[in-house]
Amino acid sequence: MFTKLYLIALPVFFAIDMVWLGLVAKNFYAKQIGHLMKADVNWIAAIIFYLIFIAGLVVFVIAPAIEKGSWAHALIFGALFGLVCYATYDLTSLAVAKDWPLLVTIIDLIWGAVLAASVSVISFLIAHKLGL
Repeated sequence: MFTKLYLIALPVFFAIDMVWLGLVAKNFYAKQIGHLMKADVNWIAAIIFYLIFIAGLVVFVIAPAIEKGSWAHALIFGALFGLVCYATYDLTSLAVAKDWPLLVTIIDLIWGAVLAASVSVISFLIAHKLGL
């Protein structure tokens, strides 16, 4: 079941996050933390994060929501999972990084919650439709 749910959540996650990073918030991050950003993305590190994050969503949110038959569970716990994960990075950055903007932390916390909730609910609905 894990593998099937993972393979559902993976493209859903990438589609949503790439729209966010590539279109919606691209200029926001460049403006806010451009002075801290590398010229080239470390894709290995980014991909490892994504793979671990999606595994966490499946184990802690999507699979339990499927077991309960509850899209609301996917929504609430997906949002909480995303908030906690993104808070780990952003609040640590706010605590230790010089010139880390509070606005970036706030936007990222909201985005983490929205992203994880969206991926969880959409993955739940797809899995439910497929009879998983």
